[in-house]
Amino acid sequence: MPPDAEFATIDAVRDFNRFYTNFLGVLNKAYLDSPYTLTDVRVLFEVGFRGGVAASTLTRELHLDPAYLSRIVKRFREDDLIETKPDPDDARSQVINVTEKGQIQFQEFVRRSRAQISEYFDRLAIGEPERIVEAMRTIQDTLGANRASPPPAIIRLHRHGDIGWIVQSQARFYCGELGWDHRFEALAAEVAGKFLANFNPEKERCWIAERGGLNVGSIMVADGGNGVAKLRLLYVDKTARGLGLGKLLVDECIRFSREVGYTKLSLWTNDILDTARAIYIKAGFKLVSEEKHRMFGPELNGQTWELDL
Repeated sequence: MPPDAEFATIDAVRDFNRFYTNFLGVLNKAYLDSPYTLTDVRVLFEVGFRGGVAASTLTRELHLDPAYLSRIVKRFREDDLIETKPDPDDARSQVINVTEKGQIQFQEFVRRSRAQISEYFDRLAIGEPERIVEAMRTIQDTLGANRASPPPAIIRLHRHGDIGWIVQSQARFYCGELGWDHRFEALAAEVAGKFLANFNPEKERCWIAERGGLNVGSIMVADGGNGVAKLRLLYVDKTARGLGLGKLLVDECIRFSREVGYTKLSLWTNDILDTARAIYIKAGFKLVSEEKHRMFGPELNGQTWELDL
C-alpha cells in the first residue's frame, strides 16, 4: 500500500475510534445514567454474564491493571453488588460473583443498554441496522482473536455482483500495489464486461474463492474460439495467499476446459508475477511468446502461455 494511502487508512481508523468512543459515552464519568463508569459496568457485565469469574481472568481479558480492578471490586463489594471468595486455582486471585442486589443491577444495565441501542436504531431507515451489525461483525471477525484460525475457503460459481468485485480487486492490487495505471483497470473491466455480456454457461465459467462470507479469489474461462479456451483474471487476495487457492482455481479451469471439449487453454500474463507463473508452469503450461510493453505505465514483459488439453 502506498504511504499516502496507508496514512489515510490509519487516520480513518483513528477518526472512527473518536466517533465511536463519543457514541458509547466512554469519556463520560457516568455510564447509562448510573454512578459507575463504562469500565465499572463492563466488569459487572462480565461477572453477571458468566455467573462468576476469577479476578485474574478479568485482568487478562479486559487488559486491566490488577490494582485498578481491585478498586472496582472494593467499591462493588461496598455497594453489595458482588461477593468474593478465594480462587482455588490461584492463591493470589479471587472468584467474583454477583449478589442478589448485583444481579438486579446487572439486569437493569442490560435493559438500559438495549433501550439505548434500540433508540438509535429506531431513527434509521429500513435495512440500515442490519448493515451496521454486518459491519460490526466484519470488524470483529477480521481483527478478533479468532483471526488466527480463519474458516476454510470454498470455491463456487460466480453470482450477481461478483464480476464487479473482480474488477475492483484486480485494480486495487495491480494499480494500488504494483503501480500500474488506469489503463489496467480499463482492460480488466473490458474483459469482465465482455465475459458477462456474452456469457455462455456451456463453454464458459467464472469461479470465486470465498472464505468467511468474503470473496478472496477469482478466475475465469472464456471461449477464445477455434477450440481454444482463455484463462482470465486470476486473483487471490493477500489475506488468503499461501493457502493454495491459486492452484485450486487454475485446476478448476483446466478440468472444466477438458470436460467441455477445448483442445487448448491459453493465458496472457507478465513475468513479474512470479507466484502465478509458478502455478502455470507446475500445471504444465508452456511459454509460447513474450514481448515488452508499456500498456499500463511501467515497462513490463508480457507472456503468452498455453496448455495442450
